[in-house]
Amino acid sequence: MLEKVYETLKISASALTAERRRMNVIANNIANINTTRGANEEPYRRQYVVFQTVMDKSLANTEPIGKGVEVTELVEDQRPFKKIYKPGHPDADGEGYVSMPNVDIVEENVDMIAASRSYEANLSVLKNTRAMIRKMIDLMSNL
Repeated sequence: MLEKVYETLKISASALTAERRRMNVIANNIANINTTRGANEEPYRRQYVVFQTVMDKSLANTEPIGKGVEVTELVEDQRPFKKIYKPGHPDADGEGYVSMPNVDIVEENVDMIAASRSYEANLSVLKNTRAMIRKMIDLMSNL
């Protein structure tokens, strides 16, 4: 029984770690929304994380069982940069257009809300699992 509880805690903890990483990447995107020139001389390119389910394939003759989630990749968004007309800007091209990062603040806010809610849901699972463990200990001590 305790190993099932422990697995529940591990799964929720892995999701908390993954969602925290996702929120950090979103915050970085928002912080760089006006960065027109980075180390590679290009505007900042939006990033996002890719999650993958961690599977347990160790049980013989059974279907693999999910054991959590992990961030497997940090991907740069290949959508084109936004062009705005700012002829006096130091990064303006010959026609006066500046390439701006491909970060959309509305999209980032929606992603942040989704990540926050997922984080809160997994935190709730951890709290409820902890409460069940306490109740189980109380019941066993009364035997």
